[in-house]
Amino acid sequence: MKRRIDAHVVMEKLVPRITEEYRKIYDIPENHESMAIFSADCEDVMWLAVDDATKKAKIKVIQIETVYGGVDYSWSRYGGEITAIISGEKVADVKSGLQYAKDYIENKSGNYSLNEEGTLGYYVDYVPRIGKYYQESLGLSEGTSIAYLVSAPVESMYGLDKALKAADVKIAELSEIPSRVNTGGAIVYGTESACRSAVEAFAEGVEYCAFHPMNIE
Repeated sequence: MKRRIDAHVVMEKLVPRITEEYRKIYDIPENHESMAIFSADCEDVMWLAVDDATKKAKIKVIQIETVYGGVDYSWSRYGGEITAIISGEKVADVKSGLQYAKDYIENKSGNYSLNEEGTLGYYVDYVPRIGKYYQESLGLSEGTSIAYLVSAPVESMYGLDKALKAADVKIAELSEIPSRVNTGGAIVYGTESACRSAVEAFAEGVEYCAFHPMNIE
């Protein structure tokens, strides 16, 4: 019954030469000449995708924001659930970063459905070594391992409790319930093995909630 849900980039555009107005508004580095704007239909995978891209391409994440309410409430059919802006010194750098992010989004999504209707599920992923984006935004050291744990509000808090008790991990960022897209969860960090254990415990906790919604221990 458990199945992986594919994610997609729904629009991508390249700006070969950045205007000075954009540079001021988005605080783009002076030596960055190009940028790209793109959207995806899954919020969670986008955060991980842009971080992964910063490990492989000479880019900087300028902005990344989600749509209120999720993908079903996007203003445009191409708006997706989240939009990101990346910049780089050269067009080739930005194109490379965009391709790495797109590959991650469309081939490495950790979004899972637990029923045929797609009304129960979670997003879980394990990253053995974070990139520059998470180093800066989370204040973590280079080479840190993380686990990305997200589900619906009640399920996510129950699952996160299980993860924190099962693995020696700490919360790097908590998504308070409900988030902009009506979810909850956290990014936790620790050793590689601890993060793997956190993913397993979180998933088990969410699955228990999904199939035993009225049971209390």
